[in-house]
Amino acid sequence: MKKLLPFLFLLSAPTYADIKQEFVTSAQITVDMPYSVTNKLGTTYSISGNNVTPSVTSGGSTTAGQIGGLNVSSLTAGVPALIQTDKAVTTSGSAFSLTESITMGDATPSAITPSSGIATIPHLSGQTTVGSGGTSGSLALTSLSSGVHTCTAGGSGTSCVGSTTVRITID
Repeated sequence: MKKLLPFLFLLSAPTYADIKQEFVTSAQITVDMPYSVTNKLGTTYSISGNNVTPSVTSGGSTTAGQIGGLNVSSLTAGVPALIQTDKAVTTSGSAFSLTESITMGDATPSAITPSSGIATIPHLSGQTTVGSGGTSGSLALTSLSSGVHTCTAGGSGTSCVGSTTVRITID
């Protein structure tokens, strides 16, 4: 058996392999910016009642049985003009009820120009959400070729992420 062993090595061919290694290092630091989100409040009008006759007077003539409302073809800074509803009790001496409601919406604010990264927020009746920005403070991130990352904490609204990926491929 020992005599056949050298022949086994002669029959086997040498094997070659490609070896590829890849190192990917990534580093990122972030400081949040300040922001505000403001929603305008819309204009609404409603009227309801019993034993009341509505009418609208426009251009010197009165139209009975009509109600006023919002004139969207006449906007001032995004707010429609109101068309007044005239009201009269239909049967004198009888009970009547009347409910009229109007909410005047917000005017469209002029352009907002930030100063030193901070914008003055317009005063609107809708919902306003404000997020204060981060402060970098002493925020720093060091990445070494060995794959070691060191993050120095910053102020509020900051973050740092460091990562290293090592791949070894043998074909």
